[in-house]
This record gives sequence, structure tokens and C-alpha cells, in this order.
Amino acid sequence: MHSAAVTANGDRIRWVELPGEEPARVYVHGLGASSPAYFAASAVHPLLAGRRSLLVDLLGHGHSDRPEEFSYTLEAHADALAAALTGAGAEGAELIAHSMGGAVAIVLADRHPHLVSRLVLVDANLDPLPRTPGSAGSSGIAAYGEEEFLAGGWAEVRDRVGAHWWATMRLAGRTALYRSAVHLAAGTTPTMRELLLELKVPRCFLLPEADGPLPGTDALEAAGVSVVSLPDCGHNIMLDNPDGFARAVAAALTQTGGRAQ
Repeated sequence: MHSAAVTANGDRIRWVELPGEEPARVYVHGLGASSPAYFAASAVHPLLAGRRSLLVDLLGHGHSDRPEEFSYTLEAHADALAAALTGAGAEGAELIAHSMGGAVAIVLADRHPHLVSRLVLVDANLDPLPRTPGSAGSSGIAAYGEEEFLAGGWAEVRDRVGAHWWATMRLAGRTALYRSAVHLAAGTTPTMRELLLELKVPRCFLLPEADGPLPGTDALEAAGVSVVSLPDCGHNIMLDNPDGFARAVAAALTQTGGRAQ
């Protein structure tokens, strides 16, 4: 376990690190998740093993600190992650980032471009989401007020998301979980999709085949983003189809080029 202080108050991001060749490969989890739990098998898969790999838990999640005064905006998450990667000496890293982690990774690449050499986004959030009472995930959490969520709404979310997601969601600070969900649903300005279109590093977006075509695929591909659908999986592609995920990530990490000119 490694760590780095990432706020003025000394709050620490922690990560599990596997030794290997540079440049570093950084795995970033989604809302209410933890990178070691979601990505450990991928990092040691024969197609992906051998690279220095950092399985990072964002602030408020997993093994990392849970500061109550932190804003948990996507920008704040990205800046904290940037401080951790700088502390780890992981400039020019390859980022494999799932769901909310993908949104954070896009913002990181926009705000701290020297830290990111390529992006593999795993069913990441690209657009703002409506607040939807009773649904699972960020849109359902964001439908509560903060006091309402902390007073008991979190238990309703626990019952909706199920045992698998709750296994890691229960490790997140409740304030961190709520604020992260609210800001993920709200998105960024420009949106994550708009930022992604303008990035100049090689980019790939992986999604479940069952979800159908990704909205805006033509514009993404015209900007140089490779869009790849994978069979036999849901949102957690790396867990549902580990071999297919490893093949797709390995292929994405060897692609050349960046933004189409």
C-alpha cells in the first residue's frame, strides 16, 4: 500500500502498486467502488501484466481518506489524483478508468496533460444525468438532499444497489459518496464529452454491446476516439468479461494517434 498527501490538510490518497516497466498504468474506479477490488485481476492478466500498475482509490473511497470538508467535484477529484500521481512519480501514465473514474480521468487529462499519455475509458460518464429518485447510481443518490441522504437515504440506496456494489460502496464516506454522485450527475463545463473530443492523446471508449450504439459515436470517432463494444457484459466489463476486457484494453494501449486533425 502506497499513499500521498493530496490536500492542504494532508488528506491522503492510497493505492496498491504492482512493480513493472514504465510508463505507469493507472486504474481508476467508479462511484462507490475501489480499484483493487475491480481491477486486480485485470492488472495481472497475461495480456496486461508486467507494467508498473497503480490501483488508486479516489478520495472518499476504498482505502483513501474521507475528508468531510472536501468538495468532491470532478475537478477536485482530478486535482487530488494529479497530486497523488505526481507524488508517485507517475507522469505520462496510461489511465484505465471506469464509470465516474472515467469522467475524473478526462478532467485530469484536460487539467494536467503532462500526467496522461493515453486514456481507456470503461463505460464512463460523458454527459450530465437527470436526478432520478428511486434509481441506482449517481442519478438516484443525487435526487436526495445532502442532509436527507446522510439521515437515512443512504440505507435506501444500499438496498437498491445490491450486495455486490454495496461491498465497496459501504467503504466510501457517506458525505463523499453523496457529493461525488451530485457532481457526477451535474457534469462539468464544458461537458466531459466536449473535453474528450478535444484531447490529443490516444483515447478509447469501451462499452457493453448490449447497450447498443454509444450516442455521439460518429463525432467521437471523427475526433480520434476509438469506440469498442464488448459482448457478454454489463456496466462492470472488467468483472463480467475479464478476458474480453483484457484483450480490448491491450489493443487500445497499442493504438497510435490522438485527436484527428
